[in-house]
Amino acid sequence: MGKRRTGRGAATKWLAGCAGLALGAAPLCAQQPPQPIDPAELDPSAPLDPMPDLGVEWPDLNAPDPAPPPEVEGVAPETAEQATAEAAEGVEDASASRRYSWTLSGIDNLERAEAIRENFEKRSALEADKDDEANAAQVDRRARADAELLAELLRSEGYYDAEVEPRIDVGAAGLQVELAAQAGPIYRFESVELPGLDAAAGNEAAKLRAAFAVKAGDPVVAQNVIDAGVALQVALGERGFATAKVGEQDIVVDHEQQVARLVLPVTPGPVARFGQVSVSGRPPFSSRHVQRIARFRPGDRYERSEVDDLRRALVATGLVAAVDVQQVPREEGQVIDLAIKLDPAPMRTIAGELGYGTGEGLRAEASWQHRNFFNPEGALTLRAVAGTQEQLAAVSLRRNNWLRRDQVLNAQALTSHVDRDAYEAKTASLSVGFERQSNFIWQKKWTWSLGAELVATDERDTIEATGEPRRRTFFIGAIPASLGYDGSDDLLNPAKGFRLLGRLSPEVSFQGGTFTYARTQIDASAYHPVSDTVVAAGRVRLGSILGAGLDDIAPSRRFYAGGGGSVRGYGYQRLGPRDIDGDPIGGRSLAEFSLEARVRLKALGGNFGIVPFIDGGTLSTETLPDFKDWQIGVGLGARYYSSFGPIRLDVGTPLNPQKGDGRIAVVVSLGQAF
Repeated sequence: MGKRRTGRGAATKWLAGCAGLALGAAPLCAQQPPQPIDPAELDPSAPLDPMPDLGVEWPDLNAPDPAPPPEVEGVAPETAEQATAEAAEGVEDASASRRYSWTLSGIDNLERAEAIRENFEKRSALEADKDDEANAAQVDRRARADAELLAELLRSEGYYDAEVEPRIDVGAAGLQVELAAQAGPIYRFESVELPGLDAAAGNEAAKLRAAFAVKAGDPVVAQNVIDAGVALQVALGERGFATAKVGEQDIVVDHEQQVARLVLPVTPGPVARFGQVSVSGRPPFSSRHVQRIARFRPGDRYERSEVDDLRRALVATGLVAAVDVQQVPREEGQVIDLAIKLDPAPMRTIAGELGYGTGEGLRAEASWQHRNFFNPEGALTLRAVAGTQEQLAAVSLRRNNWLRRDQVLNAQALTSHVDRDAYEAKTASLSVGFERQSNFIWQKKWTWSLGAELVATDERDTIEATGEPRRRTFFIGAIPASLGYDGSDDLLNPAKGFRLLGRLSPEVSFQGGTFTYARTQIDASAYHPVSDTVVAAGRVRLGSILGAGLDDIAPSRRFYAGGGGSVRGYGYQRLGPRDIDGDPIGGRSLAEFSLEARVRLKALGGNFGIVPFIDGGTLSTETLPDFKDWQIGVGLGARYYSSFGPIRLDVGTPLNPQKGDGRIAVVVSLGQAF
């Protein structure tokens, strides 16, 4: 017969790469009516009838035992016959282990030759054990198994007449194995039918049909059919067909014409809309809170991706370990309710950090957090810092998804003591604010924040002209706000696009009178792929304090520059004007730039990279930056691209250092510099 028909079960084997087994099976024969049995046939002493079709003569039970096969040195008697045959083919000692190599031939000019070779190497017995020596019998078994594997892979790519012959030769370097393939012609689909789709889906039929990418004339490639079926199921769910069913595929392969026909029945069902959400399990989120996190509302057209997004967002809260979402159809499938069951994740976290910075000294930090202290998603965090230049104690409250998804409400109370080269400050503050955040699930174009802050700080600095120390107490009220635009392609490792961020903080200060001023800052960065392995990146920062003189502004509220997030190569806060003792005094205006080339090293697998960079900055006591007085740092960075973002190590040196600046500055951090 020239045709083979397979139902769903056989087709599944075919799609998995076993087409030769499913589609090449011999047809079943019709049963014959039972015939009467000759009693002589039941006589156990009767001679056996010849069976010429078997290809092997029946043994003569009265003949003497055959002589044993000749012994081969070093080989067990049961394998001696095989070893003798191998020795005759040029293998001196079949039992001796030796190195071997293997090659494929006959596939280089095929469509998807690289994919066939890659899939073969992943499953090949010859490849898996190629570094180990083996004897001739072992290599022969591996070669035969791999020949069948390659034939199956070729059939899964549409070459249903493929044959593969293993050949083993003896060379000076050991055994040489060649798998010689004769692929034959590639079979193509003569027709692809999706009955039921046109009538049931209406004007959506064309879009759904386009989602099933396999068309008449395409090669009969198993993976393409699998991918097309998955894409069709996804497209049905995305276009509201929540109860859609894709039936059993019926594949007919015509070996005489070297074509195939595919029939895949589809029952889309009605276009559904979202109904109500019900929640069970822990943490005890209300249906209202879960509905707030969802991007859909009751009555919206059903989309499967919105359900998947809700599942990811619930896990991203850090309070949920697993989410089970069950669809509950009603009104004959036109409305889909969601029954959500939550499994809790650990609620509490203890964290610690120990580090040292040239400008920040030795620093140890510890924190304790309960992420659902106030249900839902109300986190309580206790934080403490102990260091040579900083001590801090803080209590903060944070409510995620407040009033809307990805909107955060923050409140914090802290007391701290900071002793830097520029100033010493003993501070107590209260702050509250809310913000619209970006995250890995949904990287937003626009983000913003708005808050209020009350600060009481007792600070020591020096009089710029004389260098004499002084201590003053400031009471400050501020309303900080920010607005950002992110047009980049990645949150931690952007390769193209740009970002803009503006900050504005109107402040009122009570110290020797009452006066107001405004802190402003603009950050911009851009990213451009030069090649597959090189990204050019640059950033600019401008800042200014308007409405007050430098001496009136609390030292902790001034601008500073230098360090890993500023101008690399210089120490932390070491840029700009200094007093007569060489200590920085800060400034009212700031300008910075950075240029770097992010180069991935393919030779090291693509997970490592180098980053040459040049940074520059200028800090001024005036309202506008002094663009004539730049301090430049250059250096080289190393990157390791982990699954959660790049880890960076930057080593820089200042080109025009001031007195007291070191020759080398090192920065280690998570994420790119900007």
